[in-house]
Amino acid sequence: MAYGKEIIGGDVIINGRKLSLSKAVRAGDFVYLTGQIPMQGGAVMTEGSIEDQTRNVLDHITVTLAEAGCDLFHVVKSMIWLRDREDFPGFNDVYAEYFTEEPPARSAVINELLVDVRVEIEVVAYKPQDRRKTPDNT
Repeated sequence: MAYGKEIIGGDVIINGRKLSLSKAVRAGDFVYLTGQIPMQGGAVMTEGSIEDQTRNVLDHITVTLAEAGCDLFHVVKSMIWLRDREDFPGFNDVYAEYFTEEPPARSAVINELLVDVRVEIEVVAYKPQDRRKTPDNT
């Protein structure tokens, strides 16, 4: 879809409950991912270090981006929520492993999160769509 809004991915289910949000949405050349928290087997990952949780989140983001035909290189903006200020160095070390070249713009805040996790990450990717006309799209 070159124009309009396209829902990416299936339902978002956490702890057996379907949430009223989309995993990702493509709007034109941009792909907006819902904030991702660490998950294992469909349940919130409340254990583990900030490094473990950050890797988990970035791995899930990578999968969702792939569903939209993107990868981490296409990420232009990321928003980070951390539970504890002391987690920033560990988070940042892992984040740097995933964004090795031309990292996106980034915001990070310390905030109480809705679930008992250490990190939540939301990203926006930019990948231009093929605008060629097709027989169906004249």
